[in-house]
Amino acid sequence: MNLTLWSNGKFSEAATRLLVEGVRPHRLVFSAHSTAWVQAAGEVDPALAEADVAFGQPDADQCMAASRLRWVEVTTAGYTRYDRDDFRKVLRARGATFTNASDVFADSCAHHALGMMLALGRLLLASYRDQLTDRSWPYLAWRYDARLLTGSTVVLLGFGAIGRRLSELLAPFRPHLYAVRRQPIDDPRVRRVGEGDLADVLGRADHVINLLPANDSTRHYVNAPFLGKLKPGARFYNVGRGATVDQDALLAALASGHLGAAYLDVTEPEPLPPAHPLWTAPRCYITPHIAGGRADQDEALVHHFLANLKAFTEGKPLVDRVF
Repeated sequence: MNLTLWSNGKFSEAATRLLVEGVRPHRLVFSAHSTAWVQAAGEVDPALAEADVAFGQPDADQCMAASRLRWVEVTTAGYTRYDRDDFRKVLRARGATFTNASDVFADSCAHHALGMMLALGRLLLASYRDQLTDRSWPYLAWRYDARLLTGSTVVLLGFGAIGRRLSELLAPFRPHLYAVRRQPIDDPRVRRVGEGDLADVLGRADHVINLLPANDSTRHYVNAPFLGKLKPGARFYNVGRGATVDQDALLAALASGHLGAAYLDVTEPEPLPPAHPLWTAPRCYITPHIAGGRADQDEALVHHFLANLKAFTEGKPLVDRVF
């Protein structure tokens, strides 16, 4: 049986051709309100009511009302706007499936986090800032402040696709690797940490990497008490979601010197206003939500969807299934 597929994703020309050709013989309908800005919620589209499958960022309430809809795949790793009890309940009641695209972005986010860990440890960012300003050549001070990643203690907040990939990339550095997670971890390189043991581990951490999604339970998870448990000089990295961090507390930890450095790929809000104090905070480095970026992103998203479409039509398990 042929399906009606709906998408509001605005992809590159090459990826669009790949999608159009790859879904045949199914019917593909593009929304009149397509967008490449995945952080924005999709607009209501009457065409979605006729769809069996949605690919992109559909309106969550309309998904619940669209009784024909049997599968939703979002074009992001995060799915905050769909992380609702009513959304899950309605879709599950009619046997619908929900998938995200974590596998598409896991490698790039893990590369990004590792790159920043190395850049901070080897003082590459500080050196470049010096090059752009007073060119002071602080040879002795910086040579003895450079740090090795080898044998360091790394704490991951969350352990999904990005955390698993990062643990693989970190393996040659032989870190002491911990992950905060409720469920068991099947990676022998990583020790699971419960909330009861978190304070002790944070007190030994050289690097804390936030991979948490944004929801009611994670809002401001990283706050003043959390940051206060870190040993002096620890580095904090956020490639999860901006809402999981109390940014006022982060600013205070940087200003006091307790926090060695912070790297933020995500903030609250986004875009971060030019006058926001994080831009000029000491030892704070910011990128504009590009950790998941890759030159072939659109093609990779389409390939992910097409592989799942084949599995869906054959009754096989889907990759990155949330429920």
